[in-house]
Amino acid sequence: MKRTQSPSATRLPVGETSDRFLKACRRQKVDRLPVWMMRQAGRYLPEYREIRSRHSFLDMCRTPELAARVTLQPIERLGVDAAILFSDILVPVAAMGVPLRFEEGRGPVLGRVVRDRSDVGKLSVPDPAKDLGFVLEAIRILRKELGGRVPLIGFAGLPFTLASYIVEGGKSGDFARLKGMMADDPAAFSALLDRLATVTSAYIRAQVEAGAQAIQLFDTWAGILPPEDYERSVLPHTLKVLEGFPRDRAPVIHYGGDCRRLLPVLKKLPVDVLSIDHRTPLDEAAAAVGPGFALQGNLDPESLLRPAAELEAAVADVVRRGRSAAAHIFNLGHGILPSTSPDAAKALIAAVHRLGRRDA
Repeated sequence: MKRTQSPSATRLPVGETSDRFLKACRRQKVDRLPVWMMRQAGRYLPEYREIRSRHSFLDMCRTPELAARVTLQPIERLGVDAAILFSDILVPVAAMGVPLRFEEGRGPVLGRVVRDRSDVGKLSVPDPAKDLGFVLEAIRILRKELGGRVPLIGFAGLPFTLASYIVEGGKSGDFARLKGMMADDPAAFSALLDRLATVTSAYIRAQVEAGAQAIQLFDTWAGILPPEDYERSVLPHTLKVLEGFPRDRAPVIHYGGDCRRLLPVLKKLPVDVLSIDHRTPLDEAAAAVGPGFALQGNLDPESLLRPAAELEAAVADVVRRGRSAAAHIFNLGHGILPSTSPDAAKALIAAVHRLGRRDA
């Protein structure tokens, strides 16, 4: 794969410094605070927009060379401590036989929705190697291209969040259909999440076999549920995804959106890192979940739109609160905003590395 390195590229040496992200995931001592950003390969980067101008979003996800090239862009420009595979959580849903397209200003649109148990039975269970091989090939390319500079994170959506798109037909403001199925047809709801758990479990294992060194699991919409509903109807399916997963080979990060009230339940998960969104201060999250997890997060993405002094102060506050956790990986509390300046993103990374030195 031919590519041109950015003039501002930051080359990390292979060795101790390139392992700081994985060490922090396992609550081991690091030389400085590791940092990466959700959606760090995205529209705020001009080099991403240049590729996107010539290819559809799904074509980029499904073309291993393009997915790998985009994944590498923030590594070369910003000097983050981990790469995350460029893809989308709905890619395996499309492989289940659900037509998928992305519309500008609307996001994902699913051409087939699930309403009852018979609809669930029509969803296929894809073979990752056969039906999602383009993802695995992108991982293999990236491991070669990265050359040990930083670890590679794979990812997947968790059953509840995937189900929200399948039942609603795309993004939703109120999740009325999803909540309706959960209340009125719990058997169909459980069957759907069970099938999605089977698919997700096989998918993340295949990513590790292909070379992913950590896995982040996204449950972006989990926070719409009260704790009792989450624990009864969602947690068992998340546990199925994680059952027997080789965490000794690849630590697992769980990201739940707006999950402050769910933290007492989330600490039951067999994961290494809990990624906290920007609505919950890290010191509060650390007190709620205890010392058994590293925490990831959780700068408000809008902080990157503020003047430099305000950004620096916001970074310092997150670094300070993160010291309450058993270990901390700096990240945003949600994905980076498309209107973010690449210079602001680079300043963020530099500030975290400066403020997060072990002797700081």
